[in-house]
Amino acid sequence: MGIVVQKFGGTSVADSKKIKNVANAVIKEYKNGNQVVVVVSAMGHSTDYLINLAGEITQKPDNREMDMLISSGEQVSMALLAMAIHEAGYPAVSLLASQVGILTESVHNRARIIDVKTEKLEKHLSENKIIVVAGFQGITKEGEITTLGRGGSDTSAVALAVALKADRCDIYTDVRAVYTADPRYVPKASRLEQVSYIEMLELARVGANVLHPRSVETANQFNVPMRVRSSFYLDDPGTLIIGVEDMEIYRPVNGVAADKSQVRIAILKVPDQPGIAARIFGALSKNNISVDMIIQSLEEDNANNIAFTVDETDLNSTLSILEEVRMNLGAKEIVVDNDIAKISIVGAGMIDRPGIAASMFEALAEQNINIKMIATSEIKISCLVEKERAHEAVRALHSKFELDDENAEADKVKL
Repeated sequence: MGIVVQKFGGTSVADSKKIKNVANAVIKEYKNGNQVVVVVSAMGHSTDYLINLAGEITQKPDNREMDMLISSGEQVSMALLAMAIHEAGYPAVSLLASQVGILTESVHNRARIIDVKTEKLEKHLSENKIIVVAGFQGITKEGEITTLGRGGSDTSAVALAVALKADRCDIYTDVRAVYTADPRYVPKASRLEQVSYIEMLELARVGANVLHPRSVETANQFNVPMRVRSSFYLDDPGTLIIGVEDMEIYRPVNGVAADKSQVRIAILKVPDQPGIAARIFGALSKNNISVDMIIQSLEEDNANNIAFTVDETDLNSTLSILEEVRMNLGAKEIVVDNDIAKISIVGAGMIDRPGIAASMFEALAEQNINIKMIATSEIKISCLVEKERAHEAVRALHSKFELDDENAEADKVKL
């Protein structure tokens, strides 16, 4: 008998009918002889509803109170799922992250998990109960409720799998597998039977919304076998995520993704002196703002322009911090470009393959798509393009790198 952790997202538990369907999936795993721990997100779009509700009260909600508010969504779905399992005649117990002992750092809205207590979980498992845990949340050593950021339930599931030394972690979502591109915008996207941790991590970071990056990072660190599966096609094995050394074969490019949530910010006429970049990005780091693509260009009069991208949700905070930095440095002005999307190609096989970047730029040029910024790593190349041309760019790159599946299944996404 092994331990299996299952995670079900908001679309999987969006209403009572879907919750009953999830209960069937959980019970099926339980009847296979496994001990089962389930992690659930809030129902449907209930987190968005709570955020909008807070916005009707105040434009600057307190971070602590926001965590108190939005962490409540998972409590509803976990209790209803436990009830559905009871109704089917099987033992189950629901637990908040605070009851389990999922400890996080003392940061609201984007906390990281630092430890998972297993005593209570092991007790319930020894009593042959199915455990349903609220995802997306944790508790500090001071007893404060925290949340892990959007997609944090994936991280909750992997963290539990690590702590319990689970045989595997299954992430159930509304797609049947991981694809070479978002099948909603690329009808010929190919299904991936296997993908490496490092490729999945990069795809998650550049806009593929199947998994949260931190969950893949944790699974890779502790070698937790993961599968991405559909909660609507329970017999489909989905996509297996494993170490690159275990891959049977990998292509130079294994996926294409678009991230339309980025904003480009430029600080103009910054003094060309040592330590200037450290002051700019150090100020952002102290306020937990992550920066993505960065480029510096030399201007006349011993000055530089420094441009970078941040998530659009961090725009107001970033501008507030940068304005003070700008005045202290004597820089000219701050310019914002909202009309961008980050287009990326990812593949473990591109490390030793020359010409991949050239082919990417050629494909975009053939569609007359202008490139605003470029960033590269060993297995990823990203470009900024106009937001309205993002999906066109993805389709062009998908074809350029021969990822199209002419026999692509029609029902990839359950809408």
